Amino acid sequence: MVAGNGANSRLGKKVAEIYGWLDTQIRENNQLTGQCSACGKCCDFDGFDHRLFITGPELMYLTANIGDENVMPMTTSRCPYNIEGKCTVYEYRFAACRIFCCSADADFQSELSETVLKKLKSLCAEFQIPYRYSDLAFALNSFVDG
Repeated sequence: MVAGNGANSRLGKKVAEIYGWLDTQIRENNQLTGQCSACGKCCDFDGFDHRLFITGPELMYLTANIGDENVMPMTTSRCPYNIEGKCTVYEYRFAACRIFCCSADADFQSELSETVLKKLKSLCAEFQIPYRYSDLAFALNSFVDG
């Protein structure tokens, strides 16, 4: 799942561009995106009864920005980056974290998710990375386990 060094830099820039586009869509459609209260409840996946899925380019972007040594395994149903109710990787958070808000319009979230996944999948093709859409716990734990 690792592109060459120069490719990692280009890949990171492209993921950042996708996240920037996504953040703009969310800002411009605030009547559909809901108002997040930053309570952190959605970061407890079992408690909130949902799953968070990520792609390879997103995990590569996170690790490039926080360092491989700071990738934490997911040992409970709570995201390991939510500490004391706050996201400690907020700037680098995954697309699904950016999209999901418990008070948002579900159809809007679904459409936005599908569009972002197409963009991320095209990055996989461009950078010759196998496309994987993995549960967050599986992705983090697999990375940490090597």
